[in-house]
Amino acid sequence: MPNLAQIDHNPPTYNDGIGLYLHVPFCQTKCPYCDFNTYAGIEDQISGYVKSLQDELNGWGNVLGHPPVRTIFLGGGTPSYLPTSDLEDIQKTIRSAFGVEESAEITMECNPGDVTADKAASWLASGVNRISMGVQSFDDELLGLLGRRHTAEEAKQAFKTLRDAGFVNQSIDLIYGLPYQSAEQWSDTLDESIALEPEHISLYSLQIEQGTPLAVDVEAGKYPIPDDDLAADMYEEAQVRLGENGFTQYEISNWSKPNLESRHNIIYWLNEPYLGVGPGAHSWLAGQRFANLRSPRRYVTVVQSEYSATDHNPVTAMSSPAGPVEQIDITTPAIDVAETMMMGMRLNQGVSHERFKKRFGAGVESVFPSEVDRLTKLGLIEITDDATLLSERGRLLGNEVFAEFIGDPDE
Repeated sequence: MPNLAQIDHNPPTYNDGIGLYLHVPFCQTKCPYCDFNTYAGIEDQISGYVKSLQDELNGWGNVLGHPPVRTIFLGGGTPSYLPTSDLEDIQKTIRSAFGVEESAEITMECNPGDVTADKAASWLASGVNRISMGVQSFDDELLGLLGRRHTAEEAKQAFKTLRDAGFVNQSIDLIYGLPYQSAEQWSDTLDESIALEPEHISLYSLQIEQGTPLAVDVEAGKYPIPDDDLAADMYEEAQVRLGENGFTQYEISNWSKPNLESRHNIIYWLNEPYLGVGPGAHSWLAGQRFANLRSPRRYVTVVQSEYSATDHNPVTAMSSPAGPVEQIDITTPAIDVAETMMMGMRLNQGVSHERFKKRFGAGVESVFPSEVDRLTKLGLIEITDDATLLSERGRLLGNEVFAEFIGDPDE
């Protein structure tokens, strides 16, 4: 439990710039392991969604006074599944509603099966300057198990098409720890990934999420429970192999070439302000966390029939949700300091002592004296002159470390 007497709470202001997240809930097919707020077979709702998204963007731009936007991230779902004309219109709306910085990082998640030369050229022309492509594996058998709608060769060709179109900042996502995945298959996927020479690679250990088709299959015995020890070996192999090939690990699950980290995701990890728009999107502004309703159909209905930019202002009137905002959580100092530690410790640089003290008025060791002492003795964290950070062993046990910083101030 944090020592709240030490905390001088100073949440960052959105006037200094925000990250902007747009949630696109559409997929051509939904993968059996996915528990995100995404849907297949509702293409008839796309036009209404785009119009409502533009309305929400304009509303927030007015409410917040058109603040500067440092990064934009189109996630999902499958943003690359949207018609290119819709993506162009969305980008134009963003630029009219917010002060998008000239150097803003603008990322779009992409499915390899959606990539064509014409689409890639349109995405680039609309302002997208970074692609995050969901490859997951370069093994066709494993891609089938994951329900992906592309082959390994199609993923490689999609990457090349994007490069030829002019994208100089590409990231690929990979998943390890899959049922039946061998160490050799993982090594081959790393080989193929490195050979493509992307600027960024994200690696995620498969999580069997309750309620997903994959969880049902695992519980029924169709697939074995993933081997945690083998997954740990795969992670450690990736750390070595990527480091040998010019990548720097800057976060538990992320590696990049020099100065090409995901600037948008760093906003999350530093617990800085961001706005989320679209069905199910989450926001963190002015010391409050809030989330939009999840149903795409309800989202469209609410925005088009009930939404008014003049009264939709949960940032300054947090007593009840408004418009598409369905849930509001007022962030207490105890929650903010815990979340700052939990997210910041994911970064290899750790939690900066200077930033922490500026935000909370005290040092990490003053706010979390017993936690820091215990974790240091266990060899899970390290204290340097500049930061508090995970040790090499601590990266493998990150969730256990993060849990130490969660406390109930009423206990």
